[in-house]
Amino acid sequence: MLMSRRHFHRLAVSTSAAATLGMFGRGAAFGATTGSYRAMVGVFLFGGNDGWNMVVPTDPATYGAYLQSRGTVALAPGAIAPLSGVSYGLHKAMARLSELWDRGAMSLVLNTGTLAAPLDKATYMSRPDLRPTNLMSHADEQEHWQCLRPQGKSLDGFMGRLNDRLAAGTVPPLMSFAGNNLALIGQSSRPLVVPATGSLTRLATGQSNIDSAVASFADGTDLGTLSESAGAAYSDGYAMMGATASLLGQSSSVDGYFVDPDTGAALTSDIANQLKRVARMIEGRGTLGHARQSFFVSHGGYDTHDNQVTAGDTGSGRHAGLLKELALALYAFYNAMQGLALQDQVTAFTMSDFGRTFKGNAQYGCDHAWGSNHLVIGGGVAQRGVFGRYPDPTLGGSDDISWEGRFLPTTSQEEYIGAILRWHGVADADMPYVVPNWATWSSNGRGPLALFT
Repeated sequence: MLMSRRHFHRLAVSTSAAATLGMFGRGAAFGATTGSYRAMVGVFLFGGNDGWNMVVPTDPATYGAYLQSRGTVALAPGAIAPLSGVSYGLHKAMARLSELWDRGAMSLVLNTGTLAAPLDKATYMSRPDLRPTNLMSHADEQEHWQCLRPQGKSLDGFMGRLNDRLAAGTVPPLMSFAGNNLALIGQSSRPLVVPATGSLTRLATGQSNIDSAVASFADGTDLGTLSESAGAAYSDGYAMMGATASLLGQSSSVDGYFVDPDTGAALTSDIANQLKRVARMIEGRGTLGHARQSFFVSHGGYDTHDNQVTAGDTGSGRHAGLLKELALALYAFYNAMQGLALQDQVTAFTMSDFGRTFKGNAQYGCDHAWGSNHLVIGGGVAQRGVFGRYPDPTLGGSDDISWEGRFLPTTSQEEYIGAILRWHGVADADMPYVVPNWATWSSNGRGPLALFT
């Protein structure tokens, strides 16, 4: 029986969902690996997260300056969940993460952002050539974070370049549950892009005919190099789809962790669905034979120019809702890793376009800025670590390049993400390839943060 045109179309759609962006490097994704397992999970907060209300100073002097400068969006003391042993707290919507802090499974990275070179305010003003390109532009800053090239345009990202540098046969799957993003694209490797919800099937009817058709299509040796390459990519994608569908389609022990701990209801947010699928792929690492995995997930809606907070109750509002979704998803994910006894071998970390102005606006929101605060979660991180330096909260002060609290980062994204890449296993010799500006940030007293124990 021939495969119908309808089946071919369905197969093409299903395969492209699993193999978006083309070739995987034939057989490499399923190759044997050696060494201890590790996974990194990049969580991109699209829109520019207000890290100043995610991580808040609690010492009286700095908190007083925070209140004065933040104005309409400042959190009252009752809206802050303190973190034990340090003078910082989280937005109360993220209170569940304080449990991870107490377990020694979370660190804070303060005032980090895109930097082409170390800058102070005077140098920023006098040397525009040292500034990131199109600073405070969503598209450009998303690109800078994902590609680790703060100046100019990029065609590949740090996760993709990480994959490039791993030897054939040991390439771990690089997976996105958040669509195609520059972070994933390498010069010689491509990611697996999988939907956050729904099923991947290899079509229930005519299975043997479909397998035969794919095999025939893949054998393009008599049709020229281009056809042979296209057929190989299609076949690889079909095989990858089958393996992925099996892992995502069966019941999993990790699913039970993705519930609201207060109500027991299943978490249904997009970020929770993405992280649940990441957890399933990590659970299935033995089936795939991978000792290293990299994942990209995202959470959108952080461009909070207005209604970030509710007038009269700044602990509620749009931002609080987003942070609660994020916190519950990260809390569930860490507990799932603990259930797999992999909490020390998996690290999740946040990224975002940029921070937001410290000064709130009349619409109870805040605008595009630069430096921001970030979270790193995993059993291997330095217990209750605080890295980087909180800026001077004074509007127009030594760290503010405007009069609205656009703070110049004191820690570069390379020092932040570079630490995670080193932990993940990138060799010293490969760091300049994976992190193109590594020479700037690994000399003269600069270097990767001591994020891990």
